[in-house]
Formats: sequence, C-alpha cells, structure tokens
Amino acid sequence: MLVLITYDVNTETAAGRTRLRRVAKQCVNYGRRVQNSVFECILDQAQCVRLKAILTELIDERVDSLRFYYLGNKYQAKVEHIGVDRGIAVDQTLIL
Repeated sequence: MLVLITYDVNTETAAGRTRLRRVAKQCVNYGRRVQNSVFECILDQAQCVRLKAILTELIDERVDSLRFYYLGNKYQAKVEHIGVDRGIAVDQTLIL
C-alpha cells in the first residue's frame, strides 16, 4: 500500500535538529522524498507498523508531529502531480 508520511520536527534546539535528521533518514530507508518533509512509501502491513514505531520513538510528541495517510494499493487514481517530479516513482524499478 502507498503511505504518505509527513512530519514537522521542531528544530529550535540541537536535539531537534538531530531528531529531524534521524526521522528523515528512516523515511528515506522506506520510501522517496517528494517534498522536504513528505515521503511516499510503498509498504506492507509489517513494514508500516515497524516504521510507525521507529518514527514515534524518534520524535518528541510535545513539540513534533507525524501524519500518516494510508492511500492503499489503488493510489494511482488518488494522487495528482503538477510540476517538476523529484526522481522516479516510488513503485518503479531502480537499477544501480
């Protein structure tokens, strides 16, 4: 399923900047960045639960926030893109 993950991490302190880097790194491990704090991730149920747990542990719930949008398997009809695309689609094959 396609899961859209957005986050807002308070970066007023050094600890906040560290949390921001850690959250972004975990999101990159599971999907592709489509905007600064927005990631598209193709995940199965186990991966989704694991990533949500990891990110929840990383943030400070008093000053940071996470949002998960579960778009399902038929997400192509639910996503409209206008403008410059940032790389390959999350569900396309990448050959290195």
